[in-house]
Amino acid sequence: MITKDLILKIFSAAKILRWNDHIRPLDFCELDKQAHKMIIAYIVAKFEEEDNEAVDWIKLIEGGIFEFFQRIMLTDLKPEVFREIMSKKEKELNKWVIEKLNNDLSVLKGDFGRRCSEYLLEMDYATREKRILRAAHCLSTKWEFGIVYPWNSMIYGIENTKNEIEESIAAFDDLEGIKKLVINKKYYGFLDLCGQLRFQQRWAQAFRIPKTTVLGHMLTVAIFAYILSIEMNASEKRKYNNFYSSLFHDLPEILTKDIIKPVKSSIAGFEDIIKDYEKKQINERILPLIPKDWHKEMQYFIEDEFSDKIIKNGNVERVDNAADFDDNKYNAVDGSLTEMCDKLCAYIEASIALEYGIKSSILIDAKQALYDKYANIKKNNLDFKRLFDYF
Repeated sequence: MITKDLILKIFSAAKILRWNDHIRPLDFCELDKQAHKMIIAYIVAKFEEEDNEAVDWIKLIEGGIFEFFQRIMLTDLKPEVFREIMSKKEKELNKWVIEKLNNDLSVLKGDFGRRCSEYLLEMDYATREKRILRAAHCLSTKWEFGIVYPWNSMIYGIENTKNEIEESIAAFDDLEGIKKLVINKKYYGFLDLCGQLRFQQRWAQAFRIPKTTVLGHMLTVAIFAYILSIEMNASEKRKYNNFYSSLFHDLPEILTKDIIKPVKSSIAGFEDIIKDYEKKQINERILPLIPKDWHKEMQYFIEDEFSDKIIKNGNVERVDNAADFDDNKYNAVDGSLTEMCDKLCAYIEASIALEYGIKSSILIDAKQALYDKYANIKKNNLDFKRLFDYF
């Protein structure tokens, strides 16, 4: 199972600030950057597939997670410093990262730790997927810079930074996804809309350290869902679905903002009204920003997101346990796993803030309520209580 140290490492990304040597209207953190990067990588990879270029989705997902771990271990090195070190000592630096992660990754099932070593140390491992992730990294940096630049236009060297970012993206203009995102404002609009979830703070009514956003939260849920899918010995299609359904599970909050649970449950039928509104807005404002051929998959990810589902004879069906339909042909998704990871992440967010000494009654009550309701739930071979009891 996931160690407490690994959980703390994942959440530490919310404390790693980006652009902290620039004037900025809000704090940019590494967790949000990595979440945005993974969404962009999904878009680029989908376009690559449409262009008849094969993508190994498991390597893409895991590569994104491994690169996330790498960035956590290397904290907030300036990009130019990071590139300089990597150009001269990449293998040595990655060996150090793997050594530091070994205790956390070696206990995970499915040779997860071994694949992390292969990804970081072997140049010819997952070459296409690495290239897609690098392109996504550059594009998410460009998106951030678009916000930072107007505040820093008078600062010495800012034009050099701008040119370097533009040149880094141009290096990937052979990728169909990058060309379409740069040229087509509609597709870039989806990327931009997802990025706006960085502006929505979680736990709006409670002060917390570190603050987390809806976008960063979506990535933490997705990472937990993916690792726990491995623990369940899920098929490749279930792992793919569990990761992306978790990564996109709060996407409708772009349209509704984060409505807290007490409000949702205060009036009978309120949640149904919100769900109907979300569905209407998704169809009118989100789906038109992506190719029509992707609509069914995106709807499958974000509609009824906390239910186990399969696709049978072309129709979506709820099931009691997606594990009973593990064969790839069923295209199963463990929505109940997404829900458990969602609640676990909320519990950890509250717990970390309390450990910092923020004695908020909202956090104390929420933490206890989450523990009472979810800690003893079992899903297949997963022991959630162990994870809750870390905190």
